[in-house]
Amino acid sequence: MSSLHPKIKEFLDTLSAEGGKATELSTPMEVRASALSKWRPEFLGTRPKSGSVKKRFFTGPHADLPINIYTPEGEGPFPAIVYIHGGGWVAGTIEMTEVQHQLVGEACGAVVVSVNYQKAPEHKFPIPFDDCYATLEWVWQNADALNIDREKIGIAGESAGGNIAAGVALKSRDVNGPKIAFQVLIYPATDHKFDYTSMIDNAKGYALSTEGMKWYWKQYLSNPGDLENPYCRPMAAKDFSNLPNTYLITAELDPLRDEGFEYSKRLESAGNLVIYKNYPSLIHGFLLMQGFLPEAQQAIQEIAEAVKQFLKTTK
Repeated sequence: MSSLHPKIKEFLDTLSAEGGKATELSTPMEVRASALSKWRPEFLGTRPKSGSVKKRFFTGPHADLPINIYTPEGEGPFPAIVYIHGGGWVAGTIEMTEVQHQLVGEACGAVVVSVNYQKAPEHKFPIPFDDCYATLEWVWQNADALNIDREKIGIAGESAGGNIAAGVALKSRDVNGPKIAFQVLIYPATDHKFDYTSMIDNAKGYALSTEGMKWYWKQYLSNPGDLENPYCRPMAAKDFSNLPNTYLITAELDPLRDEGFEYSKRLESAGNLVIYKNYPSLIHGFLLMQGFLPEAQQAIQEIAEAVKQFLKTTK
């Protein structure tokens, strides 16, 4: 195992010096407040100077949902990415992740639509999932007005957002919904198993803990039967065939590393095109660290390379 990246160690030492409770000992409100205080602008970096951002709402199945629409410079029609942010289904916002999402959009030359889906535990599964699937449908239906190529709409998500994105791809296949051109899954939560080697080796000390992950799942689940639903736990799927081209990222010092890798193998074994990349010395959430981590900046360029490769095969 690689040693912790020096800049990540500095980041974790800063957070440790500021104190705070462990996730599993916190209330949802405390977890949300901690996320907002932890992810300061100097850590998140600077949004692109080009392109435009529109903030609006659309009517989802359970509520009116806020969305950000980033459009790059150029003529279009553009590819598009429905981007689902992380935060353990409990925390996180589209404001917190807008720098990262816009940088991805700029690098890919794609419209990015990010949704502030409703959060657990007030809104448990399937509500956050339903919100995100409805966002995909809305983008598909409004592609012309958004200057989007309907044949080049992909989905992306990190952490809990990666969980939801994987579920959205499964549902869209199952119900013959919008055709998804590609999926980008960034350290996704795909399973509900806590005996993976990475869950044991990276159990604590790297921001996201194994006990914290158990807590997040408890907030999200409506009942134990949800774990048999692949839209909640993607690893529960009986069939992994006919899913989008996939770029899947993990971090070496992340409890979720092994389930992300296992999900990539399930997809690949079922005949899907999969590019898998594990980043050594890094931790869960590293892609947000655009303000100080060169590897996070490079990862966005590598996402763009994968997306462009996938789009070349899209008719």
